[in-house]
Amino acid sequence: MKLARIGMLTGLLCGVSSGVLVSRPASAQVDQDRADAYFREANRLCEREAGHLWGVSLCGPMVFADPRSHTIATNEPAPDAARPRALGYANAPMAWGGKRWSAYVWSIIPDEPAARDRLLIHELFHRVQPGLGLLVSNSPGGNDHLDTQEGRYWLQLEWRALAAALGSRGEARERAVRDALAFRHARHARFPGSAETERISEINEGLAQYTATVVVAGSDSAAATDAIEQLREAPKKESFVRTYGYATGAAYGILLDAWDPGWTRRLTADDDLVKLLASRSGLEPAEDVAAAARRYGGPELRIRERKRAEERKARIARLKRRFVDGPVLVLPRGHGASFVTAGVTPIRGAGTIFPHYRVSGPWGSLEADLVLVSPDQARLTVPGPVQRDGRTLSGEGWTVHLAPGWSVEAGERHADLRVVPEQ
Repeated sequence: MKLARIGMLTGLLCGVSSGVLVSRPASAQVDQDRADAYFREANRLCEREAGHLWGVSLCGPMVFADPRSHTIATNEPAPDAARPRALGYANAPMAWGGKRWSAYVWSIIPDEPAARDRLLIHELFHRVQPGLGLLVSNSPGGNDHLDTQEGRYWLQLEWRALAAALGSRGEARERAVRDALAFRHARHARFPGSAETERISEINEGLAQYTATVVVAGSDSAAATDAIEQLREAPKKESFVRTYGYATGAAYGILLDAWDPGWTRRLTADDDLVKLLASRSGLEPAEDVAAAARRYGGPELRIRERKRAEERKARIARLKRRFVDGPVLVLPRGHGASFVTAGVTPIRGAGTIFPHYRVSGPWGSLEADLVLVSPDQARLTVPGPVQRDGRTLSGEGWTVHLAPGWSVEAGERHADLRVVPEQ
């Protein structure tokens, strides 16, 4: 099946994880033998890395979980404490029994060894990331500009230039870096504020992906080859909004390794990986960005993105009719959720559509093919009409199981409903 990244929400929207959706059933009991083999893989990689990159070991508590079968596997004794509510729903660090654990959704652990190892290390880095002071609060605005025609165009050119830089040396590498800087400058000039939202993504997720890429590869050349492959795969995603920082973070990190060895030990959460590279390399953006674009197939890319923009406009109109204009059910935010990032679609003024969405909260649980998350991240919306069967609500492509103490009442508009605490 087509590979797609899975995202995670802790609280609601705080980051994107690095899992890969694989062809497995939605519920899969955790296989202890296989889990033990994965733990050994992670431990081998952690011990080989030995704190070289960040000055701390990446090794730590890990847990695989399946929420439907309620089965788990841990690499150390499970604590005698209530399991985190989001356990099994998200690849994310979680507090459990007084420790910070790297938690993984068992059913989406990749079968392919390199992809699996990157996921294991990516999440192990997230576990230690706050202690390194390298976690930044996400901007409410996010990176929605990367779902526009112009945003996608300049980003893909940057990816192509970064791949060229990683695959070359000397003057050829310097020219490719200058081109990448020019494409980024062109994008930021068109979308005020985007430099900061992209920087945050590269700190929060890019550093984790850089770490995973370098640790799993084991050598500079292998890391560059892997980063190039990630850059080539990145344009295949239906949306770049939630996955932006992965490929660029790995690429700029590896380029920094060449120009500024040991940069990871000096990095702060306020730094910008791209500005650091420009400073350390002494390179300026290419002056003729139009000529640079032609070197990377810009005209053909323009045509393809124009066609996609037309198709996207029609898709947004269909989604708006279902999730905004028609009758809906509105729920409060959840404590943890998982979703597949292929198909994430911002709707201006209304929020963002997330596919294959699962979430739980004090009000119960929701499983849906598509969910609209409000711009302030406080509300979830699914389309009506709503059918009721006891404490189960359902509609086209979604099901809600209400927890005791919660009920449904009329919403703000005629035919709308909302989930509220019982009076």
